Amino acid sequence: MSAAPGPLVRGEGLTRAFHRRGGLFHRGAPVMALRGVDIAVNRGEAVGVVGESGCGKSTLGRVLLRLMPPTGGRVLFDGEDLAQQPAAHLRALRRRMQMVFQDPFGSLDPRRTVGAQIADGMQIHGLAHGSGARDAVAALLKQVGLDPDHARRLPHEFSGGQRQRIAVARALSTRPDFIVADEPVSALDVSIQAQVVNLLADLRAELGLALLFISHDLHVVRHLCDRVVVMYLGRVMEEGPARDIFRAPAHPYTRALLAATPSLRHRGTAGAPLAGEVPSIANPPSGCVFRTRCTMAQPACAEAVPPIEPMPGAADRRIACLRAAELSP
Repeated sequence: MSAAPGPLVRGEGLTRAFHRRGGLFHRGAPVMALRGVDIAVNRGEAVGVVGESGCGKSTLGRVLLRLMPPTGGRVLFDGEDLAQQPAAHLRALRRRMQMVFQDPFGSLDPRRTVGAQIADGMQIHGLAHGSGARDAVAALLKQVGLDPDHARRLPHEFSGGQRQRIAVARALSTRPDFIVADEPVSALDVSIQAQVVNLLADLRAELGLALLFISHDLHVVRHLCDRVVVMYLGRVMEEGPARDIFRAPAHPYTRALLAATPSLRHRGTAGAPLAGEVPSIANPPSGCVFRTRCTMAQPACAEAVPPIEPMPGAADRRIACLRAAELSP
């Protein structure tokens, strides 16, 4: 199958609502986890999605994989609208999209050997069976830095870092083109995190994978990703090349995130750490959702939602701020 032109994965105007219980027979007002998000991931590219807890990062990853449907907007994979595909074709497309979850133990079945779990995907999609599957599992375990004989063991016999390597091997078993890694190192010891991050970087380079890397750790994102998407309360605040975002952050929220990140080398990043609490996602501020914590807010910020647009003087960057012209690097 020839690749369609343009990004491998594209989300256009994505919204996702969750309904709260409003009583025995009534649903409460919807809670918007995503609010008109546009995102693209090119072939072989690593895109980092960052932001405080509750900003919609994990929801975005699941919507892009069609693990949950968007309430509005659409997701295109290799040029095809996932919502318009018949079940058989969507299943074929799913082989090319995989996920590495945050909890390396909870994502594995404790009653089955890790070899059987890695083999599931290739058997379901008809990629390998029998001795061919066993050989493929052994090769995958070796590829992620584990002994092929480990295939006979159960998940509880491994450390957290080893379990996450197994989860990566399972994701690779269907030969995907796109992987969503949702906080894949946050549950690991600091000494092990670098090993898993370096593994993902090596595999991405070796296999040409497109990667959506969701994380709170800005240092990891800086090391691994080509582009960065900064989210707040379901909206994209800023997007651009990682080297530019970290060298010269533009949006006040991005500046505050970087200012709050511990560093052994003080770079004098503009902006002060965030004050106050994140507003309720069920009742966000009017206009710009960040205005209640923004040091540059003005009355107009409460009246209009700033669109995400190319930054003046930097066509490869986008920013959602009414004062974008003043923030250009």
